[in-house]
Parts: sequence; structure tokens; C-alpha cells
Amino acid sequence: MTNFRNKRCKPCEGGVPPLDDATAREYLAQLDSGWTRSADGTRIQRTFKFRNYYQTTAFVNAVVWIAHQEDHHPDIAFTYNKADISYSTHAVGGLTENDFICAAKVDALIPKDE
Repeated sequence: MTNFRNKRCKPCEGGVPPLDDATAREYLAQLDSGWTRSADGTRIQRTFKFRNYYQTTAFVNAVVWIAHQEDHHPDIAFTYNKADISYSTHAVGGLTENDFICAAKVDALIPKDE
């Protein structure tokens, strides 16, 4: 089992294949529930729900900080009380370990009792 929260993203400029299906499934099973893979297997996504706009934007800002620290950036869409986070490594056209590292760090932002 990989401890993604303690890892750092590695620079990716392409030239490597995306994760194979079995590895992507194994890595997805290690994340908190709620993350799903897209039908084409090229991205992982999760919707986070909050009580109000302040909590939502605070969460989004924390995700942005993680992206800055890891130099790996998700697609983010948010409304008053919901944030959709989606990871894919565009340089390889699919998933890499970086996507799971960042997803695990985003999971750490949410208290387990919520």
C-alpha cells in the first residue's frame, strides 16, 4: 500500500505512458471513498459538499495551495456549496501517480467525521 500523502509529485513532461488499468484501480482503492475514474480511465474526480460559500471557497483555496506546492494542477469547478475536483496528467493523456498523490492530499483537508 502506497502512502500518497507523504509523497511528492515528480515533474512530468510526457514521454511516459499513463498508468495501466490494474495500477490505476489499485491506487484508486487507496483513496478515500468518493473518488471515481472517468469512463475512459483518463481522470479521477470527486465532488465535495459544504454548508456554505465560505467553506467551499476556503476548501478551493486549500486545493490551490496543494497544487502550487506539488506543481500539479486539477480542474476545479465550484458553486455555493459544492466543489468538483478532477485530476489527470495532461502531458501523458491519462493518470500518473501524481494524480493520486494530490487527491490523497486533498482528502486530508476533510475531517473524517464530515
